[in-house]
Amino acid sequence: MPEITGDLLRGHLENMILSVLESNDAHGLEILRRLEEAGCGLLRLKEGSLYPALYRLENAGLIEAEWEEETKGRRGARRRIYHLTRSGVKALAQGREEWTQFVQVVGGILGAPA
Repeated sequence: MPEITGDLLRGHLENMILSVLESNDAHGLEILRRLEEAGCGLLRLKEGSLYPALYRLENAGLIEAEWEEETKGRRGARRRIYHLTRSGVKALAQGREEWTQFVQVVGGILGAPA
């Protein structure tokens, strides 16, 4: 199967980010790693796609971010740690319902097994 990039992700990235944050808070590169790992090596995201999506989610009140208080012995700058808000949890549930309906409709049209 070819890698999943660009146009195939459009419209789904935000829900995937919310889903990844449901299990645990994370910084941007950790979110990217979790998404790629969950995609079994077929999902390829660029930071240039991830961070604008994070900012959109934050502006919509679906996630919040806080700066790390310290680097905990790690080299480098402090990172922004993202977590779901109550609105984000609700939006994720709605996104899952919409996705299920989408898969049923498109799968039915394409003749995919149910």
